[in-house]
Amino acid sequence: MAFPVEKIRNIAFAGHSGSGKTSLIEAMLHTSGAISRQGSVDEGNTVSDYRKDEIDRKISIATTILNLEWESHRVNLIDTPGFSDFVGEMLSGFKAADAIVATIHGVGGVEVGTDHAYEAAKAQGIGTIFFANSMDRENANFDKIYDQLRETYGTGCVAVNYPVGSGKETFAEVIDIVRMKLHTWKDGSGKSVISDIPAQYKDKADELRQALIESAAEADDELIEKYFDTGELNEEELNRGLRLGILRGKVYPILSGSARKNIGANLLLDMITEFCPSPADAQPVVLEDGTSVKQDVNGKAIAQIFKSANESHVGDISIFRVWSGTVKTGEEYTNSHTGKSEKIAQIFLLNGKNRKVVESVSCGEIAGTIKLKETATGDTLCDSSKVVKVKRVDYPPPVFHLAIECKNKGSEDKLSTGLTMCHFEDPTFLYHQDAELGQTIVSGQGDVHLQIALARLKEKVGVEVETSDPRLPYREAIRGNSEAEGKHKKQSGGRGQFAVAWLRIEPKEREGVALEFVDAIVGGVVSGRFIPAVEKGITEAMAKGVVAGYPMIGVKATLFDGKEHPVDSDETSFRLAGIKGFREAAKKARPTILEPIFDLEVKVPEQFMGDVMGDLSSRRGKIMGMDTVGHTQEIRAKVPQAEIMKYTTTLRSMTGGRGVFRVKFSHYEEVPGDIQKKLEEAFAAKKAGQAEEE
Repeated sequence: MAFPVEKIRNIAFAGHSGSGKTSLIEAMLHTSGAISRQGSVDEGNTVSDYRKDEIDRKISIATTILNLEWESHRVNLIDTPGFSDFVGEMLSGFKAADAIVATIHGVGGVEVGTDHAYEAAKAQGIGTIFFANSMDRENANFDKIYDQLRETYGTGCVAVNYPVGSGKETFAEVIDIVRMKLHTWKDGSGKSVISDIPAQYKDKADELRQALIESAAEADDELIEKYFDTGELNEEELNRGLRLGILRGKVYPILSGSARKNIGANLLLDMITEFCPSPADAQPVVLEDGTSVKQDVNGKAIAQIFKSANESHVGDISIFRVWSGTVKTGEEYTNSHTGKSEKIAQIFLLNGKNRKVVESVSCGEIAGTIKLKETATGDTLCDSSKVVKVKRVDYPPPVFHLAIECKNKGSEDKLSTGLTMCHFEDPTFLYHQDAELGQTIVSGQGDVHLQIALARLKEKVGVEVETSDPRLPYREAIRGNSEAEGKHKKQSGGRGQFAVAWLRIEPKEREGVALEFVDAIVGGVVSGRFIPAVEKGITEAMAKGVVAGYPMIGVKATLFDGKEHPVDSDETSFRLAGIKGFREAAKKARPTILEPIFDLEVKVPEQFMGDVMGDLSSRRGKIMGMDTVGHTQEIRAKVPQAEIMKYTTTLRSMTGGRGVFRVKFSHYEEVPGDIQKKLEEAFAAKKAGQAEEE
């Protein structure tokens, strides 16, 4: 059944890990009749978490698309992981949504996952609904959550229903503040019995309704004038204010219930269909060039791939949101990022791993397709007569890195295929071959992120890898000026080899070009054809360093004198003379080892500031400043890369998962003397070992 664009809702679910997103979606599917039996995460039989690693770990790992019908609406549900290592999956899911539901555990309250969801939705320009879950758990406290939300995100957070008897196993009643009715659940079907609000709860309901009316009025200039004049809004005006408030990010409705007992799922579905924006109401879609395109069912076809997957027996699946027009089976569309044409072989709607084939999907719909040849996550497919690029997701840079090596030799080709596949499914999983370090490096958002990616690597292509910490890209430099003669002379019968190169070296700016070479030869004592060979020799010597085998940077080298032989001199001789001359000069120029320094930005709640700053100082970090960002503190520091290799694990432990950080390379600095001594000793031991082998 096709649905008009006004009857479509695209809602992403997010929140702290364990707050019940997947369970709530399961309850909604059951309540709507989309499934006959409500599964559970503990039993591993939910529609959303169907992948083996999700069932084993009992957490969502990948974004899953589901759909249901409610009150003549199509509701597309986007279940995103709550664990911070999988933030890329959450951001991908938000790209296709017009609003989000952020679940909050009734006992845990507002947690870091709540913050991440709220901030990401705000950045995406979509509204947020909060759902206080697990109200049947002992110590669950809705009033505490309500106060936390208003304190953290402002008075736009308003209750649209209120749980009666939260914190008790017998919890089964919720007051609807919009309709001012009591809902009671009795049989687990998700259906509620509606009655009048008992007298003992009337004052509380009136108090919450007044706060709701005030927030709804503030969403629109006409409504606020009416409210100031009369002190009231009628039902139609209240509903209008709620719709506009969610759309404009001014009202954040708070609902409550228990996903486990299927209490409150129907009221959430009512809220979504009645008050959340349809694609027709939502903001125009933003393009890469900063312009925008109206979401128009009658416009030219525009669709964006926001999620890719690879499944056995199916192959590559591309999941897309239609932003304009209609996408049809058998039609060809232009990939605006590659300029190439892609034919749509099949279109299907998704409910977890289940797929329903359809002939076409129109503006606002979410669907999947297969066998796209050269289209990746983030790419736009569009009508060839209107080629546009929808803005891609801005994924965070990686913060955790591992070096990997095949356990079985000869599996390198399979490894390359598997790594490409992992990145295809998850753009936040990155890899590269580091020629300097001689290692394959994989990067992601945390240790669990990489563990799961490498487990999938084994599952999909049969390659097992060993992991280790990546080697650090140290550098060497000089701190003083010096001169030295580089002389190469060899005579062993027949034509010999001869070259002399006098070099002067001095330190220079370490950023930019590693070597500045100056030809200061006068009088032709060294022929012009040999001078490039001297520079080449210097470059080779710098690549191996003189202290501990690391590449050298920040050197100005001047060739100011030399000698040549009319017969025995050639490019090779002068290259070798350049190597010897540079090494001798560098040893006399107070050489040192440099380490990479990173800019580190840590965002934490205020209560963790002292611990985090103390830890950074213990890591040789320099605190550069602090700023208040919303309800958190942002600490800016410069820290050696060696000290933050596994910082994501440390910060998560230190802050209970509430701290996040970003890193970016800043510059190189000299290492402390004790560290330089260790690096020199390690290099000497390595050379000695190599000599013994030879």
